[in-house]
Amino acid sequence: MNTNYILNSRLQRSALNLRAATFAGLALLSLCATSFHSQATQVANKSQETNKAQETLSQDNLIYMLTDKGMIVIELADFIAPNHVKQFTALVEEGFYDGLDFYRVIDGFVAQGGDLSEKKASAHNGPLQAEFSRISEPKSEFYPVQSPDLYADETGFIKGFPAGRDTEAKTEWLLHCPGAVAMARTNDANSGTSDFYIVIGQAPRQLDRNMSVFGQVVYGMEHVQAFSRGKREDGGQISDASQRSKIISARLGKTIPKQEQIVLTRPTVRGDIFQQRLEGGRTLDNPFFHHKGNGNVDVCYYRPMTSVAQN
Repeated sequence: MNTNYILNSRLQRSALNLRAATFAGLALLSLCATSFHSQATQVANKSQETNKAQETLSQDNLIYMLTDKGMIVIELADFIAPNHVKQFTALVEEGFYDGLDFYRVIDGFVAQGGDLSEKKASAHNGPLQAEFSRISEPKSEFYPVQSPDLYADETGFIKGFPAGRDTEAKTEWLLHCPGAVAMARTNDANSGTSDFYIVIGQAPRQLDRNMSVFGQVVYGMEHVQAFSRGKREDGGQISDASQRSKIISARLGKTIPKQEQIVLTRPTVRGDIFQQRLEGGRTLDNPFFHHKGNGNVDVCYYRPMTSVAQN
């Protein structure tokens, strides 16, 4: 047998195997590169989403309440108090609040509105089970900012709402910051029906986990602050109905004609704009401040503030 033929054949097979291995290696490198590019793209997209500076509030979660002092827009929190939101929106849809008033207004505390006479008929004002807090799920949207807090293990935000969390009980709730909207009740925790209140003074945080907070004012807080006050010795109740601030109408945002909707935006809590504000609150890095504090922040003050979108 020709040894040169055998040698040449072996060399040819080796060359073929080398080319095959090279092609396989290149294919693997290409696949790895594609996979890496895909993962990098996902990370980049996630990073862009995380650093998204602003968000637009959905009209589906807004209530437009026109008062004799001006328009108020309330953002609803069905993620924390779904049954209260459901009943409140049902009452709004049937026009229950139209023509009612804010009959109990205590300066520096709350403005309470609804049907003081309890004579207005409704198919949606039955007593509600309390929704003071919810179980903190592993994938909770809670974004921690301050720990510890005077009234909670941690405070932070859930979907733009100031919130607290109990790390041992694994529960979370919305805070009684200025502008918080909650259902009024008697001593019975499960007695809330239709009357509600808006926090208008310093945050009465002792009410946290004792009342069902289901929303927050995101527009027109200056109109709420303009409501007629009652006397403290009367518990803030305004006996003369003609002196009360009136609710002219209440409507769901999604039912308002688009050209009449108020487009509201706010910084996202993970975005650069809000993170810079938080950092400024922690460091007080400004020549105006001579005492720099201790690095703690009050989430009722350092919160994502809404603004009307610019055209």
